[in-house]
Amino acid sequence: MKIAVSGKGGVGKSTIAAVIALLLAQRGQRVLALDADPDANLAAALGIPEAKRITPISAEIALIEERTGAKVNEYGQVFKLNPDVSDVTEKLAVKHKGVELLVLGAVKRGGGGCACPENVFIKALVNDLVLYKNETLVMDMEAGIEHLGRATVTGVNVMLIVVEPGQRSLDCAAAVIKLSGEIGLKDFVIVGNKITCNEDKQFISDGLDMEVSAFLPYSENIRNADRDGLSALDGMGKEQAVVETLINTMWKGKE
Repeated sequence: MKIAVSGKGGVGKSTIAAVIALLLAQRGQRVLALDADPDANLAAALGIPEAKRITPISAEIALIEERTGAKVNEYGQVFKLNPDVSDVTEKLAVKHKGVELLVLGAVKRGGGGCACPENVFIKALVNDLVLYKNETLVMDMEAGIEHLGRATVTGVNVMLIVVEPGQRSLDCAAAVIKLSGEIGLKDFVIVGNKITCNEDKQFISDGLDMEVSAFLPYSENIRNADRDGLSALDGMGKEQAVVETLINTMWKGKE
């Protein structure tokens, strides 16, 4: 099962991605969690101590140079477009409560799509995790589909889009659906988050052309868990049952 989680920044996608990953690990799944958002928050949402000290893949310069055969930050080079990444999870993943986390990080030059060794290595890694690894994969995406391509998307079972009751959030969701559809991804799950009243639910439902699979209330406990360095799952109360049902819905017929 490969799940990509997307949505506008701040809607709680890292929170939901972390809870899904931890719950799947509790079920005995071997879970890989991939933080593909440059504003990396998944480690903290998983409750990993000193999350900010994790070295992102994009900063593993020696490994990138070894595998691509090119120097980082040098122009006019010939390098491997399909570097070996098969052992990256084993070498670099941070393990926590049954979840193995990889943080991609941001490439700080030439734009997100630059043909540089860092981006080539990261693209190869995402392709490997989605297409060739048998483990359950939960990807915390940036507000878009930057790391997915037409080939990669064939391995993604579902795009879970998190929205909050706000127009910019709905606009972002619509853009993700459009872009994902253009590269062949058709299976979407919508989660409304930070709900405070029935009007919030109605606003989200009226603003999207597809059914909302689950609504989660705004939670002070989840906010406090983040403040106290705990996982998002530790801050869940009755909301956990909603996420469990969501997982069962996504899992049905996808194994």
